[in-house]
Amino acid sequence: MKPALTRLAPVLACLGLLVIWQLGSLGLGNESFPTALESLRAIPAILTEKESLLNIADSLRRMAIGLVLAVAVSIPLGLLMGRSRAIAAFFNPLLMIIYPVPKAALMPIIMLWLGVGDLSKTLVIFLGVSLPVIYHSFEGAKAVEEKMLWSGAAMGLTAAQRLVRIVFPAALPEILTGCRTGLVLALITMVTSEMIARQSGAGNILFNALDMGQYDTVFAMIIIVGAMGICFDAAFEVARARLVRWSEPQFDIPLSFS
Repeated sequence: MKPALTRLAPVLACLGLLVIWQLGSLGLGNESFPTALESLRAIPAILTEKESLLNIADSLRRMAIGLVLAVAVSIPLGLLMGRSRAIAAFFNPLLMIIYPVPKAALMPIIMLWLGVGDLSKTLVIFLGVSLPVIYHSFEGAKAVEEKMLWSGAAMGLTAAQRLVRIVFPAALPEILTGCRTGLVLALITMVTSEMIARQSGAGNILFNALDMGQYDTVFAMIIIVGAMGICFDAAFEVARARLVRWSEPQFDIPLSFS
């Protein structure tokens, strides 16, 4: 595929999806399934309304706090697990129990403990982001060549210094892969937690519109959240490419799975 066409591929894919959506909506003729054009026309009203912008800002604040805390805790823990069998043996069973549980399913329990405020939503985001970051940090640390660590020890580096100066840089490409996955999961858990504990946020806008039968607003919010995810992922990929220029990219086309 030619470079210019490669760059246009995401745009063409989005346009194709909108065309399918438009034709599908017109074909079904269902009031609860507005056309793509109706949904797109509802976006400016959301983005120019002060209350909606404050709700979206609340969502982004919770997402940022949960993401930063998760990364700050998960990277050191994953690196330690990758280099210490004892630490890995202690934490692995706990992570195996938590991993398959949908994080949104924990929201009702967390609400009972912490209420329906920011703390419960931030904790759900924290849990959703932590697991992929821990896993990829663990895999990255485990893959570090022992010869590099032996060389560091021969130079007089302590275990902590080897972890910071050798293991962390060597595992950085894998760590950033986990952070990229965590970024997408942060957005997903942010919206789902707000849909359950409905006080403020993008999820609150979405479900209030659904309750009032404003289906164009519902789909407009879905588009906005999707656009946020695309922008966040693209920005992160630019930063990742600069941080690990020495490392071969894992994908030619940015992919994010949850």
